[in-house]
Amino acid sequence: MKVLGRLSVFPHMPESLHRLPELANNLWWSWNDDAQAVFRAIDPELWERVTHNPVKFNREVSQDKLDAAAEDPGYLARLHAVLARFDAYMNPAETWFSRTFPGQQDRVIAYFSAEFGLHEALPIYSGGLGVLSGDHCKSASDLGLPFIGVGFLYPQGYFTQHIPQDGWQQAFYKKLSFSEVPATPAVGPDGKEVLVKVQLPGRDVYAKVWKIQVGRIPLYLMDTDVPENEPRDRELSARLYGGDRELRISQEFVLGIGGVRAVRALGLSPAVWHMNEGHSAFMGLERLREFVHQGLTFDAALAAVRASTVFTTHTPVPAGHDVFDWGLMDRFFGHFWPQLGLEREPFLHLAYQDQTWGPGFSMTVLALQCAGQVNGVAQLHGEVSRAMWHWLWPGTPVDEVPIRHITNGVHVQSWLGPDLKALLDRYLPPDWHERLDDPAVLDLVLQIPDADFWAAKCAAKARLIDFVRSRARNRAMRQGESPQVLDAIDRVFDPEALTIGFARRFATYKRATLIFSDMDRFSRILHHEDQPVQILFSGKAHPADDAGKEYIQAIVKVALMPEYWDKVGFIEDYDMNVARYLVQGVDFWLNNPRRPREASGTSGQKAAMNGNPNFSVLDGWWVEGYNGHNGWAIGEERSYIDETTQDEADVHSLYRTLEDEIVPLYFDRGEDGVPYGWVQVAKAAMHSSLWAFSTRRMVRDYTTEMYMPAAEAGARYAADSFVVSRQYAAWQRNVREHWSEVALVAQGPDETQFTIGDDAEVTAQVSLGSLRPEDVAVEIVFGEEQGNRPDNPQVAPMSLVKKDRNGIYHYQGIFEPRTTGALIYGVRARPNHPDMLNPHETKLVTWAG
Repeated sequence: MKVLGRLSVFPHMPESLHRLPELANNLWWSWNDDAQAVFRAIDPELWERVTHNPVKFNREVSQDKLDAAAEDPGYLARLHAVLARFDAYMNPAETWFSRTFPGQQDRVIAYFSAEFGLHEALPIYSGGLGVLSGDHCKSASDLGLPFIGVGFLYPQGYFTQHIPQDGWQQAFYKKLSFSEVPATPAVGPDGKEVLVKVQLPGRDVYAKVWKIQVGRIPLYLMDTDVPENEPRDRELSARLYGGDRELRISQEFVLGIGGVRAVRALGLSPAVWHMNEGHSAFMGLERLREFVHQGLTFDAALAAVRASTVFTTHTPVPAGHDVFDWGLMDRFFGHFWPQLGLEREPFLHLAYQDQTWGPGFSMTVLALQCAGQVNGVAQLHGEVSRAMWHWLWPGTPVDEVPIRHITNGVHVQSWLGPDLKALLDRYLPPDWHERLDDPAVLDLVLQIPDADFWAAKCAAKARLIDFVRSRARNRAMRQGESPQVLDAIDRVFDPEALTIGFARRFATYKRATLIFSDMDRFSRILHHEDQPVQILFSGKAHPADDAGKEYIQAIVKVALMPEYWDKVGFIEDYDMNVARYLVQGVDFWLNNPRRPREASGTSGQKAAMNGNPNFSVLDGWWVEGYNGHNGWAIGEERSYIDETTQDEADVHSLYRTLEDEIVPLYFDRGEDGVPYGWVQVAKAAMHSSLWAFSTRRMVRDYTTEMYMPAAEAGARYAADSFVVSRQYAAWQRNVREHWSEVALVAQGPDETQFTIGDDAEVTAQVSLGSLRPEDVAVEIVFGEEQGNRPDNPQVAPMSLVKKDRNGIYHYQGIFEPRTTGALIYGVRARPNHPDMLNPHETKLVTWAG
């Protein structure tokens, strides 16, 4: 028949259960095990079948089982306890934000991201970036931030992965039914559903806005599958990271420009705008257009946008940054740049970056130009990012490039296993999850009895083994395997064996097969008679990344070898559910990227806070996390002459550490079977990560270091009809026009021996031309010599002493050497203004010759 429509029919909800739909439509349940349990208890088999999706569960559960639950006093008592906790969470007397920043609740923070990983029931994420965004939102809710998320609700989400016998990844897409997910149409102040419009080449494109409630905060996600669009545009937001360059720029156009328009249609005026990675950088252009439309010059508009914008870069690999050719930009923005008051060339040079194929428009450069606050996602990643984008600040020491770091974290309540949660509930104060920044609370982790800790770890591992066998059985049945194979699967993997976990996106730099470098040695490690070892892999390769797929195929081929079939496993279709089992149940987490290409590596943080030590290259977060007692390092914290040498060194370190340290420690048991030495490392891993690498700490850092300074700056720049923006833009224009007139010479000690504590005196004579002394800062920059540049440079200001009859300004300053060794110094002049967001905002500097 011809289908006229589809209906989603729900059973009648008994009065005593009438709040189950409300609970299902708030993602608060996703990080509260007892909330999930009230659904699971009604029909455990259905709960698993609907992939832990309470909205779909409420639709498909039988009326008989609902009625039975409604008459069960024990069940109702559990439900009422959960609802009481939910109500207390949603209506707190105070939150961390309200205590720390009283009176600032109206300063909304708008967080833009291309993907949000909240739960496997909502597959609109591909990996670490999305899960980080989801965890960021959850902690923003926990902390009470005035926060909204903005992104896409991809109807086909990310792909489902199947691994056939030949090991070559296959991708399948299944369309989401919005009636089966916790999403409702977003409405504006007029009560009407929000539909935004953007202009793509030759046509208008519309996006409907959906709302997902994540605890206390709303997440607004756009979808272009609406009747107003042409068929090709209805597919525009269908898939995450699919298609060609034209589809990519179309998606990012809708995300950035449409996202701002969605926020406006919702009646919101954020004080802070956060771009999580460069995908949403077109947001800056739309905000510039708004300000120019209000009468600001482009320069004044840019000053206002920068003041209130935060940008987080996640990618240390140059190829991972989106750059569009100028022909594509002409097609998509030919109608747009006149609205900014710009001609073509100035517009394109706003985000100019040279590529091997010619000049391009870089989304990361655009984001850097439009943001006054910029950060990488780990200490080492901050260093890599400053070096990568140093060319935008010519003449500035690389360590002074204004890109700081805020190290990523993970949402503890979402990722901590149930057995360890119960253990912390038992041995820590009832509100421990809100007090982990208190050493007196956190240190109690180390006092948990070793036997109890080990028992919790064994329980998590047993669940993992059961899960792996179940997934392997389902895959074997899909592939038509024999009953004998199915019976054998029930015996694969040994709960008593040391179990290694390796799961992540399969990009080549992550070197997934490094442990296979010497198969004889690998085999001896796994097949030791008294100390058996096994390894579990999982992860997806980008659909267009054949090299990544080859890594998966290589692992699957090893796993199918007779000698490894019960020692090496690949769990297909990696998602947040698989990740939870792995990070909670393995014995340690293996990570061996090619340093320094790992930005952060949050999967290792999840494992660590579950008491599973990391065995990792000193890259990403592990540079900061490793303390010598909470895990192991692969290789050294240094660079190598080439990749082959690095691989050889890391392989040697990997095998040696496994054979001599990790495996023996795990099997060194007390008379009661507890590996006490191992448990000490496991507890140290948990202790060192629960606070330092949590999103609770991370979001607090964002709030204090970036959000609130941006809110203050944004308000200052916008006050009195943007008087500060206008004046600052005029000052910048004047400085740029006349900076070539600035010249200086300096005198100071050279080839001189100093003792720590001695003062070094420096003088300088500066010609400012048409500029004034208050327009310029003259500074001494000094630090330990590293290749003709100062490492970790220190800055000492110089004071104006006099102006002589020739119009030359005389400056004097001193600096104090603080370390022994070879020190270098120089003297510079740079623009200076009280409204600068950072000292190097103008990117202008002149050094004394």
